[in-house]
Amino acid sequence: MEAPREKEHLLSLKVMRLTKSSFITTNPVLFEARDLAGGPSGSMVRDISPHLGLPAGLEHFGVGELLMLPQNFGSIYLGETFSSYVSVHNDSSHVVKEIQLKTDLQTSSQRLTLSGSGTTPHSELSPAQCIDEVIHHEVKELGTHILVCAVSYTTPSGENMYFRKFFKFQVLKPLDVKTKFYNAEDYVSDEVYLEAQIQNITQSPMVMERVLLEPTAEYTVKELNVIEPDNKSSSETTFGSFSYLNPLDTRQYLYCLKAKPLPGSDKPAVIKGVSNIGKLDIVWKTSMGERGRLQTSQLQRMAPGYGDVKLNVTGVPDSITIEKPFQIQCRITSCCERTMDLKLVLNNTENGLMWLGVSGRQLGKLGPGGSMDIELTLLATIPGLQSVSGLRLTDTYLKRTYEHDDVAQIFVYSEQLVGA
Repeated sequence: MEAPREKEHLLSLKVMRLTKSSFITTNPVLFEARDLAGGPSGSMVRDISPHLGLPAGLEHFGVGELLMLPQNFGSIYLGETFSSYVSVHNDSSHVVKEIQLKTDLQTSSQRLTLSGSGTTPHSELSPAQCIDEVIHHEVKELGTHILVCAVSYTTPSGENMYFRKFFKFQVLKPLDVKTKFYNAEDYVSDEVYLEAQIQNITQSPMVMERVLLEPTAEYTVKELNVIEPDNKSSSETTFGSFSYLNPLDTRQYLYCLKAKPLPGSDKPAVIKGVSNIGKLDIVWKTSMGERGRLQTSQLQRMAPGYGDVKLNVTGVPDSITIEKPFQIQCRITSCCERTMDLKLVLNNTENGLMWLGVSGRQLGKLGPGGSMDIELTLLATIPGLQSVSGLRLTDTYLKRTYEHDDVAQIFVYSEQLVGA
């Protein structure tokens, strides 16, 4: 017994991706002067072009790049906009009624309706007529995508018909983004430097239109990729006037972040543990002007561990003379949520620097998040590059001692050596 044949539909469905043309490089046909095409008889191509109505210079037509219409579905990259043309055509000689066209996009995690949901069906479609739609969708997921086009209609005899077509395509990764954090202790406040390495892993060059770091509410950001001119009227990036990024090329961007000050204070907040820095917002254009955009997930950094007390050297000379006293300025900041009663102890080490002054003096109480500035005096006994060490802070409430060594480096020189 033969299986029943599937009924032929009165309507046909055609789907075409809308994309820009691409460049194709042709191989020019070269000839020498003694050849038939370019001999002394008068360059055949140049001679016959006017008689055929062809423009002059046709012999150079093969040199350069030409535009070529898309021959296949092409590559789709994350962050680009997928555009498609969907057409329903009445191939029959009858009038079809109640035509409904619906397009969905199926990904590995969700199903999105692009068109046709909740819309009123087309009342009728005459022979040789068609219903056209253009759909757009910004691609936000990698992997396999399936475009599902469903068509339902009613035949002249009142029969309800329905059919679907599936179009599968892959979404590729356009950029490889790597980030590195550098914790630098500034003399006044803590700074975090973010280095972002962006590599073009597509098969065509792109123009980097914008690469911005959007910080979280806890940080302020300064872009270090711009050269500020003297007149302040215009600025130039560190990459020069060209922003092209060829395939497999990598570009490095640098940003400086600072913790915002506490409410009602000009001192930066102390951020402990893992904190969110912000997101990178990247916008580019292809060689044909198609725009793409990517935004990374929240970038996180591990804040350096200071314990309960942080000591920063806010003022120190670059070089000093041997056996002459000099001063350094320090800032002590509380990183805990309790009040401390601090005592300063100065221990001399065998590193060529000696403390001058009273050791074991009381500094007073320091509240949560508070800070105090102190000035200390030292004397150098050995020339060369010396490290400031031997600072001890003791909390008399809990009897805890916090050691601070190698907080700064100073070059010690001898006047006799310089004079010689």
